[in-house]
Formats: sequence, structure tokens, C-alpha cells
Amino acid sequence: MAPSTITSRTKAAGKEAGHSLSQASLSPALNEALKKLRTDFSVSTEKLREIVAEFEKELAAGLEKQRQNIAMYPTWVFGLPSGREEGQYLTIDLGGTNLRVCWITLNGPDHHTEIEQDMYKLPSHVKTGSAEELWNLIADSLANFIKKHNLKGTSEDPLPLGFTFSYPVQQDHVDRGTLVTWTKGFEIDGVEGQDVVVQLGEAIEKRNLPVRIVALVNDTVGAMIASAYNDPETIIGAIFGTGCNAAYMENAGSVPKLREFAAGADLKPDTPIAINCEYGAFDNTHCVLPRTKYDVEIDNKSPKRNEQAFEKMSAGLYLGELFRLVLVDLSEQGLLFRGEDVERIRSQAYCMDTGFLSSQENDTLDARQDRFEELVGFRPSVEDLEFCHLLAEVIAVRGARLSACGIAAICKKKGITSGHVAADGSVANKHPHFKARWKQAMGEILEWPEDRETDPITLTSAEDGSGIGAAIITAMTMKNIREGNLVGIQDGGPFAKRG
Repeated sequence: MAPSTITSRTKAAGKEAGHSLSQASLSPALNEALKKLRTDFSVSTEKLREIVAEFEKELAAGLEKQRQNIAMYPTWVFGLPSGREEGQYLTIDLGGTNLRVCWITLNGPDHHTEIEQDMYKLPSHVKTGSAEELWNLIADSLANFIKKHNLKGTSEDPLPLGFTFSYPVQQDHVDRGTLVTWTKGFEIDGVEGQDVVVQLGEAIEKRNLPVRIVALVNDTVGAMIASAYNDPETIIGAIFGTGCNAAYMENAGSVPKLREFAAGADLKPDTPIAINCEYGAFDNTHCVLPRTKYDVEIDNKSPKRNEQAFEKMSAGLYLGELFRLVLVDLSEQGLLFRGEDVERIRSQAYCMDTGFLSSQENDTLDARQDRFEELVGFRPSVEDLEFCHLLAEVIAVRGARLSACGIAAICKKKGITSGHVAADGSVANKHPHFKARWKQAMGEILEWPEDRETDPITLTSAEDGSGIGAAIITAMTMKNIREGNLVGIQDGGPFAKRG
């Protein structure tokens, strides 16, 4: 393939994505390398539909019984919010990068929500440390927040807390949850197989904090609930960020495994219950996803080999690492960065995050050179930067196309033909071309007409699911407690007394 052909094709792709590309030509050797990478990372329409068909099977299997690839965890959140929820609530969000503590005021029908919040960067050593380190960090941050904002509570009238914990948990009740496995690069000893609410609760009690954990919330469920509070067309909550996942409302009668739970045995078949899919684990058996040798390398070197197969090919934590591994490979072949010291690129896994990947696709030449120099200590040639620009596009396009598969599978399974997918996460909200590429893939999978005036299913930016969503779910749970509806609730405690 001639250099001009490569440039022409990427110009066309760039026009569709809404940005112009540079005109730099690549050497024949780099052209051949790029051609092969395009083939390896390509996901055709036919392949997308094949993936979605398998996805539907795994979704159904997860609803049928426990311990399937896609876990399909019941969350004991029943129905969408009324829009009239009100009150003041603490929330904690343990994400993949940050810890956030919030004091949220819900004002009911006017939907004017007030938020006071503090953000704490998670030290890297905590992510691979001990349970005691983790819970002490969270409890100390909570104590500092309560003191800083002069919040008042007592043992008889504690501050209600919604805890957003965005990792796979098996929930027997809305206020209990056992961590099944760490994801997003976490590997903290002493937490897997344990109830995270109990562990955090013990750390809170040691500090005599006037707080009671009312609800354990997955970020996808929070995104769906928070968005539905204002937008009745919300059908799914999704995360496209460090990890990937989605949640939706399923009828209890379509979840056979609910019969295994004491709280689920007597639910009416038409009771809507939020399901946390945890579909980052789709295709852990490697049946259908088109893995490259770089995907295999990421999996082999990860703390959880042969787990989270779909997440490792589509989520933000891994896109930059795929980019780095390709650069290392081609530099070792003598095709890139000739004469430069590439030790930093070679030795520092995950040093190129998704923000770096996005910058290589979207920033100016000078800005891209500056980013490279800051990270690795040298300024690549114009040809090398052009290749990086095109490679970033190849990897990001595949990620967006794969990201459409889980949502399309839920829609096909439920017969959903229109609505809004409330999307949160850095990839969805910060990469300038993700939504256009995702939409293109959705149209191919679901066979939307080319001449459509509007898209039947669209991405919307989620309300603050980890904050507002957790607060709304806490309000919904407390309402159930006050009304004596304790289905899916372990212990109403002092909140049962409130009017």
C-alpha cells in the first residue's frame, strides 16, 4: 500500500470523526506495519453482530444462575426514582483513580441538587496493599470531610451514607455486598470474599463517626438512577472509563436465579429490579473477541489473567497500554524512534494513559511532541508522530466499536428500540470522537437506516451517578424502610423510626 493511500483513508476517517489529519507520509516499512495493524484491530459489521449474539447468550446465562462469565448481579434497587426524592445524604465513591466524598442535598421535584465534595487521589500503593490500609484511608477521609463541613449526626440519628463501590460484588441486600474479584488493576489483600460494607462499617465505628451505610451502589446503577431522576427516557446506565460496565432494569420474573435469594423468592414477576451486569468479564473463555497479540500480552501480565476479557480490550485503563505495547514492538523492530533511548517506554507499563492516546490523535504536532518529550525524554520525528497519530486512531476506533456491543446486546435482549443510555466515564465524556464511533457501530449492529433523521438510541452524559445517584438510591431505600418494605434490606436500624 502506498503512503498516499494510507493518508487518503485516514483523511476520510478523520473527516467523519470531525477533525483534520496531517499530510505527513510514512516510509514503506511503516506503511506495511500500519496496514497489518489496521487489519488486526479491525472489527467488521459482521464481527460486531457475531459478538453481540454471543453477548446475548452470556447475559441470559448470568440471569439464569450464579457464577457465569457475565455475573448479572441483582442490586435490590427496585424501579426508577419518582423524581420527588429529597433530603441530605453522604456519599463515598471509590473509583479506579480517586476517592470522592460528598454531601448532597436533594430538593425533590425542582431537581435542584446541591453538592459539596472533596476529592482524594488514591495512592498507588493502596491499590495493591492491605484491606486495613484501604478502609483506614476511606474512613479517615470521611472523618476529615465531616469535620471540615461541620456535619452533625448522632448514634440515634446518624448521617445516611450511600457507598459507591464500582467493583463486582454479590449483593444479598441493598446494604450488603461481598467482593467477588478486584478489577481495574486493583489487588488488595483481605477484601475478596468479604462484605465491603461490614469492613468499611468497622473502620467507621472505630472512629465513632455518626454515620450509617444505607446502600451499596454500583456506579452503573447510580448513573442510570441519577439520569432517570431528570430524564424519563433513560434505559441503561453505562460506564466507559477506567473500566466498562452497564446496568438496566429487568423484570424479576426474567431472573430465575432470584429464587436462590431469601429476599427474591416472593417478588412479583413484574417487579423491576436493577441488574449490575459486570460485563467486563464477557468472553473470558476467548470464544469470539478478536484478540491481537498485544491483547494477549496485557492479559498474561495482568493481576487477573483470563478475567475481564472484554474490559481489557475496550476500557480506558488498557487503551493506552495497547498503544505503548505496539510502540515497543515496532521500536524493537527498528521501525520507530530510531536512534532514541526508548527505555522509559519499554520499562514503564501503563505510563501512557487514555488521555495520552487521545492527545496523539487530536492535538497539534507541537503539542504531541511536547507530550512525548515530557513523558519519555525525547521528541519523536514528524514521521514517528504521524504513525502514532494513526495508531491512536486505530486503537480508539476499535475500543469504541467494541463498547457498542454490550449496550446493543441489552437492547436486543430486552426488545428496546429507543431511549437514552446514560454514559459516564472518561472515555465517553472526554474523548472527542468516542460518541460518533459508538453511534456508527450501534447503527451497524441494529441495522438503523442510513437515511435516518435521528438516532433511536443515543448516549447522554450521565448525571453524577457516583454522587447524586448514590444519594437518590439512599433516599429510595430509606423510604422503603420507613414504609416497612424491607425486601432486599438487611437492617433498617434507626432509619425505620424516621417520619
